[in-house]
Amino acid sequence: MNKRNLHLGFLLTMAMVWLGVNTAQSKEGMWIPTLLEVVEDDMQAMGLKLSAEDIYSINHSSLKDAVVHFNGGCTAEMVSSRGLMLTNQQCGYDQIQQQSSVDNDLLTHGFWAMNLSEELANPGVTATFIDRIEDVTRRLSRVCVGLSGEEREKRMKEEMALIVKEATEGTGLDGRVVTFDFGNMHCLITTRVFKDVRLVGAPPSAVGKFGGDADNWVWPRHTGDFSVFRIYADLQNNPAEYSDDNVPYRPAHHFPVSLDGVQEGDFTMVFGFPGRTEQYLTSDAVEHVITRLNPMRIAMRDEALAVINSARATSDELRIAYASKQSSVANAWKKWKGQNRGLTELHALDVKRNLEARLTLTSGTTVIDDIAAVNATYFPYLEARSLFIEWVYYGPDLLNYAHGFQGLIEGVEGEEREALLTRLRGEEAGFWKNCDPLVDKDLMARLVTGYLKWMPEALVPQGLEEEVSKAGGGVEWAESLYDKSVFDNPETMAKLLANDNPKSWAKLEKDPMYQLVEKLRSHYFTEIAPQYGQLRQEIDGLSAAYTRSLRETFPEEVFPVDANSTLRLTYGKVEGSAPYDGMQYNALSTSRGILQKYIPGDPDFDMPARLVELLETRQHGQYADESGDLVVCFTGSNHTTGGNSGSPALNGMGHLVGINFDRSWESTMSDILFDPSRCRNIMVDIRYVLWVIDVYAGAGHLVDEMTLVNSSSKSGLE
Repeated sequence: MNKRNLHLGFLLTMAMVWLGVNTAQSKEGMWIPTLLEVVEDDMQAMGLKLSAEDIYSINHSSLKDAVVHFNGGCTAEMVSSRGLMLTNQQCGYDQIQQQSSVDNDLLTHGFWAMNLSEELANPGVTATFIDRIEDVTRRLSRVCVGLSGEEREKRMKEEMALIVKEATEGTGLDGRVVTFDFGNMHCLITTRVFKDVRLVGAPPSAVGKFGGDADNWVWPRHTGDFSVFRIYADLQNNPAEYSDDNVPYRPAHHFPVSLDGVQEGDFTMVFGFPGRTEQYLTSDAVEHVITRLNPMRIAMRDEALAVINSARATSDELRIAYASKQSSVANAWKKWKGQNRGLTELHALDVKRNLEARLTLTSGTTVIDDIAAVNATYFPYLEARSLFIEWVYYGPDLLNYAHGFQGLIEGVEGEEREALLTRLRGEEAGFWKNCDPLVDKDLMARLVTGYLKWMPEALVPQGLEEEVSKAGGGVEWAESLYDKSVFDNPETMAKLLANDNPKSWAKLEKDPMYQLVEKLRSHYFTEIAPQYGQLRQEIDGLSAAYTRSLRETFPEEVFPVDANSTLRLTYGKVEGSAPYDGMQYNALSTSRGILQKYIPGDPDFDMPARLVELLETRQHGQYADESGDLVVCFTGSNHTTGGNSGSPALNGMGHLVGINFDRSWESTMSDILFDPSRCRNIMVDIRYVLWVIDVYAGAGHLVDEMTLVNSSSKSGLE
C-alpha cells in the first residue's frame, strides 16, 4: 500500500470502526475535531443536538472558539462576551499562590475582583485559542518519497517549517505541525496566543481543594475546583502584552451556562487539551510500569512529600510558600498509586498479551518482538530520565536556581547579559518567597538517597555515589553542600545581583551547588537524553507499524489515536459506577455530603463558618435542583486525562454544565487501559460554581456577565 492510500486507509478505518461500534464502546477515545463527522451519528444517537460543524468549524463560530489552552498545561472555557474565563483552581493555583502573602492570604480566604480595576495581572500566563487544524500528512509524504533516515528527517523538518510559514506569515498567528499516532498522521495547527490574563476570582481552598489529598482522585467528591480569569486584548481585539490600555477580549463564541444541570444518563462531552495517553504500550512496557517505573517514582515523591508536608505544618509562611509545590508533587504521586492498582486489578498484562498474540497469529507480524527488543535497551534510559526529572525538577529548588546563573558565570556579554540580569533581578523576590533553604536542604538529602537507590548502576553520574558515601550519607552530604554554597543565602545573592561584578560571578563556577547541577545536567544531556531520544524514536516508528497493523487486521475493533496535548473531544454520559463488589457509586454528589465530611480544624475538611451556615440553612438560591438539593459534582463516562483539567463539560445543546477536574481513583489506569465499566471522569457542577460566586462570595456581577440558559433555551450556537 503506498503512503497516500495508507493515509486514506487510516481515515477510512477509523470511520468504519466508529460507525459500527455500540454505545458502550463509543465512550473510549479522544477525538481529533476534524474527524468528528465520523462519529456525528453516534453522538446524536446518544443525545447530541448539534452537528459536527457546530462543534468544530473554520468557516463560522463554533464551540471550539470558546475552548482555551490555559498556560500550556490545562484547559479553560469562555463564559462571557467580555473575556471571562473559567478553569480549575488547580490550574490557576500557581497564580493564586503568587498573589498570596501571610497578610493577604488568597489561598485561605479566596479572592473576588468587584470591578475590572481590581483584577490581578499574571506575567507569563497565556491563553491559547485554536485557529484551525489541517491534515498535512499527504503533503509531507509526497516530499519524502524515496528518502529514509536522517535525509528523510531533514526534509520533513524543512517542509514542516515551510507549511507553518505559509500558514502564519503576516497573520499574527502561531503555528506548528504536530505528529499524531506515532507519525501515521500529521496536522498543521495554527493558534492565537493571548498574554494578558488577569485573575478575577478564586474560592477559598476550603472550597477549591475541599477534601485535600484525602479526596484527591476519589469519588464521591465535594470539591468546588474552579477559578476565574479574564483575557485582555488590544483595542482591535488582538493579543497584546499586558497594558493598562488593554480591554476585555471579545471571543468568537462563549458557552451559555445551563441552570438545568444534569441527571443520570444525560449525554455529556468534554472538549479540551488532554496531555498524553499510552494506549499502545506493549505488555512488556506495561509490566515495567507496574513493577519498576511507578514504584520508583512513587518512592521519590514519598520522600519529597514527607519533607514538604512536615514543613507546611510548622508556619503559615511555609504553608503558603510550598502550597503549589505540594499540590504538584502529590497529584501524580497519588495517580501512579491508583494506576498500578487498576492495571493489576484489570489484569492489564493478560489483556495486552492476548491482543498481541491475536495480532501475531492473524497477521504474521513480528512488530511485538521488535518493540520488545528495543524496550530492553530503552527501559534503563527511561528510568534515568524519570529520576533526573524527580530530583532536578520536582526536588530542591536551588538546583535550577543555581543553573539560572550559568550565563553570568560563563561571562555572556552585551544585550544577552543585560536581559539575563533583568530577568534574574525580577525573579529574585518571587523565588525566595517560595523557597526556604532549610526545607530545600532536607529535600536534597532525601532525594539524593532515593536517586542513588533506584538509578540503573551503569547510568549513575561518575563519582556521585562515592561522594555521598564519603560524606557519611545523604543527610551529611547535603549539610556540607549547603554549608559551602552561597546560593542558599538570599542576602548574598541579592548583593551579587546588585553589584554585578564579573569577577564575583566567575568565582561561582566553583560553588558546589552550581557544580552539582551542571554535573547532573551535563550527564543527563550527554549520556541519557540522546540515547533516550534515539530509542524513543525507534519505538515510535515500530508503534506506528503496530497501530496500523491493529487497524488493518481488526477493522471492526476500536483503536483510538493517543492524546498528545492537542484539542480533542470525548463523549459519553452522566454515569455512576460499581468498581468493586458490593460498591455502588451514584453519579451526583450534593452539598449534604460537604456537611457530612465537615471536620472543624481539619486541614482537608474544615470550612469557613459562612459556608457552613449557608449550606445548613439550605440557602441555595436559583441554583438548586428540582428536589431543592445543591449538586456539587458529577461523574461521566468521558475518556479524559491530564490536561483535561478545567475542560468544559457540555450537554447535547453545547451548554456548559460543569468543569472537568479529575478522574476516580479506579480510573487512573485509563491512560494505558480504558475500561468503560469503571472509568469515570469527575466534574464540578456549574450550578455549584455559580452558587459559590454569587451566594457565598457575593460576586453576582460575574454571573450577570454570563448567558444563563435553561431547558427552554435554544442551542449554544443560536
